[in-house]
This record gives sequence, C-alpha cells and structure tokens, in this order.
Amino acid sequence: MEETYDVDFRDIRGQLVLRRAAEIAAAGMHGLLMNGSAGTGKTMVAKRLPTIMPSLTREEDIEISKIYSICGLLPPDRPLLSRRPFRSPHHTITPLALTGGGAQARPGELSLASGGILFLDELPHFSRGAIDILRQPLEEHKVTVTRVHGSYEFPADFMLVAATNPCPCGFYPDRSRCSCSELQIQRYLDHIPRPVLERFDICVDASPVTYEELNGAGGTGEDSASIRRRVERARNIQAERFSGTRIRFNSRMGMKETQEYCTLGQEEGSFLKTVYETKQLSARRYHKILKVARTIADLDGCGLISRKHLSEALGYGMLEERLWG
Repeated sequence: MEETYDVDFRDIRGQLVLRRAAEIAAAGMHGLLMNGSAGTGKTMVAKRLPTIMPSLTREEDIEISKIYSICGLLPPDRPLLSRRPFRSPHHTITPLALTGGGAQARPGELSLASGGILFLDELPHFSRGAIDILRQPLEEHKVTVTRVHGSYEFPADFMLVAATNPCPCGFYPDRSRCSCSELQIQRYLDHIPRPVLERFDICVDASPVTYEELNGAGGTGEDSASIRRRVERARNIQAERFSGTRIRFNSRMGMKETQEYCTLGQEEGSFLKTVYETKQLSARRYHKILKVARTIADLDGCGLISRKHLSEALGYGMLEERLWG
C-alpha cells in the first residue's frame, strides 16, 4: 500500500535554510537539531520529514508493522503500517517508556520510531536520564531490555530530530519579552549532554517568518514529492556506494569509510585545512563536516566533494559552535 500523509512541505512558508537542512538530513540520515523561538516552524518541518523520505521497502514495512502489532497500535483495517513512523514523545516521558520493558517486555518509543523519525521537542526539558538513555541506541541502532527471565532485543534504527528554544522562556534574544539571565540560558542549553549533542550532524537556526512570507510572497514552497525524488536519488547513490557492507547511509560512516569516500581535491583540501586550523576544529567536527558534505554532493549528483559542498556543510555547524562552543 502506498504511503499517504496529511501534511506536505509546500505548507511551510519561508524557512528556506530550515527546509534545505531537512532535505540533507533525510538524504543522509543525519541527526538534525533545530533552534528557534516558538512559532518559527520547527515542529512543522519535523512532522513533514517522513514525507520526503524514500518509500518503505516490503521488508521494512513488515519489520515496523511487527513492532506496532506487539504494542496493539496497527490500524484495525490494515495488516501493515505502510508509512514511516513519526514519534514525538512528551518531555515528561520516562527512560523506561523510551526503551521499552515492563513485566512482559514490550517495545518503547525508540523502537516505535524505527525506520522513521524520533522527534524530541524542547529537548533540554527532557530528564537527564531520558536523554542519556539515547546514547546506546544511537550507537547500536537497537535496544536491549534485560529481565530476570531473559533479554529482549528490539530495533531502534531511527533518525533523531530535536528542537530547542534559545532560552528557558523561548524568546531570547528579544529582551522586550525575555528576562532569562545568561546563567539560566547556559544551564538550559547545558542540559543536553555532549555525547548526545554530538549525534546531531546538522544544527540550524529557525528564524522568525516575515509577514510577506506568511502571506505567500514568492509563491508556495516546493512540495514533498519533488524533494523526495532528490532524496531517493541520493539514497540510491549511497546504496551503491556501501553495497556489500553493513553501512547504509553517509551518517553511519566510520573513520575508514570517511577517508575512502570523502577524498578532497587539492583546492578543497587546502580550503578545509585553513578552516580547520583557523577555527581550531575538533577531529569529531572535521569528520561531521565531511559526511554532511558527502551527502550534499550526492544530492547534486557529484562524485567529488567541491568547495561549495564543504562551505554549506560548515554552515550547519555554526549553531553548535555558537551555543555550546
């Protein structure tokens, strides 16, 4: 059965940078962190991400539907889910509800999001325990629940998407509405532990929408079907690149694969070397830039990473650098 959705990217006014970041994230399964005041469209973008991801394969549909069947969440009129999941648990959720478990072990939200999107809105408001519990599933793409009578393994292969406000009240830097102190803002942002923050290859600001954009100046935005076609082409390139390996997406490349598939020409290498030394980038940040640049090049249908691709990838790390250093 063909996937159908009630939402579409053409509904989003303005936010060209946010839309572009979402496309790149979907193409390479990169973690996406959006920062901005309430009402800037972060949740709208997140909810539309499944509409630009490739259609479910038969095998994916069966695996996802098994999880939903165990939890009694399959639609009564359909034997298969037939669409990519979008799970958005409230920030009061417990670590147990995320991972699953109970007397009769059942999948949690991380497994229900497998094959689709796990969206954590207002990420700093989640408990530290709930955020920390993400570390192993993000690394291994599965959840292991251990009980006295045995261990259970559930899939947890999702794309992590999160949103943050710029401060506890959500209005910074508008000091006519925000009275948060610098210390309060820093404590709020520091609630996200570094190992989880590092899982976001793409960090982007959601700017306020202008009156002209809200009222249709420049026409409606590009629809999901058009964006999905580009994402599918980029995914096909990755499928061919990683054929015969356990890797499926650019975001999952290790150091060995990054060195093999993200080689740079002399001009591009010189450019990135200058940036690396000038900004004193970490090795982690350097490899994130290369992986995102590889996905941007795939979207352009380019075998080689150009300076243009590197420059755009660098831009998606400026927010992390500005807020967390």
